[in-house]
Amino acid sequence: MMQFPPTEWTRVVEPSLREAIQNELPARYWKPIYCYLRRKGYSNEEAKDITQDFFTEIILDRGLFKNVERSKGKFRTLLLTALEHYVISFARFQKRKKRYPGPTVMLDEQTIVPDQSLTNPEDAFDYGWASQLLENVLNSLKIECDRDDLSTHWEVFNAKVLKPIIENTKPPSLEEICKKFNVTNNNKASNMIVTVKRRFRRLLEHHVRTFVESEAEVAREISRLIDVFSRNRAVGP
Repeated sequence: MMQFPPTEWTRVVEPSLREAIQNELPARYWKPIYCYLRRKGYSNEEAKDITQDFFTEIILDRGLFKNVERSKGKFRTLLLTALEHYVISFARFQKRKKRYPGPTVMLDEQTIVPDQSLTNPEDAFDYGWASQLLENVLNSLKIECDRDDLSTHWEVFNAKVLKPIIENTKPPSLEEICKKFNVTNNNKASNMIVTVKRRFRRLLEHHVRTFVESEAEVAREISRLIDVFSRNRAVGP
């Protein structure tokens, strides 16, 4: 039987693991929180500031998870609920001149947010979560390909599969791919793509397992990811 990695809930309720997961939360959840705030009507800079304050004040300073009990719901549901409460009372926090000290949340200036047609903040949160998860998977995939001397495999996969999706353009032909990356023939290029796709699927399942607690939930969560991306496209802020 496959051994599951520690899930977010496991790490939150286990005192010896809690500090590590708290320190990882900004990297895992800044994008969904940012997307939620943008759909609440906050500007780019306001959303970044509120995201920073939420992590430092609610997650770290107040220790949101110190006394939390294990829930059957998703961990990100707890986080979204805390965020909703925080936004409701934000006017009071705005009056504070002194910010709590804490780790800086690294927010990319080109933060990706959902299409303007996605007006529901909760849906925007889901999109941000899915987008961040996919970004983490692709980063891991590239690192793994470089490590295993499959850099050309990655470049072929990126050119044929990823870039056309991201840029909403027509994929280049295999002939063009072979010429550009000095691959001997179409079959070899096709096999390279299949190899990277298999690694992508494995890494995706591995990352998803940190959010769920059973193999059946892995398939459901991946289906949700596909549904989220099928309903939205990424655009600049």
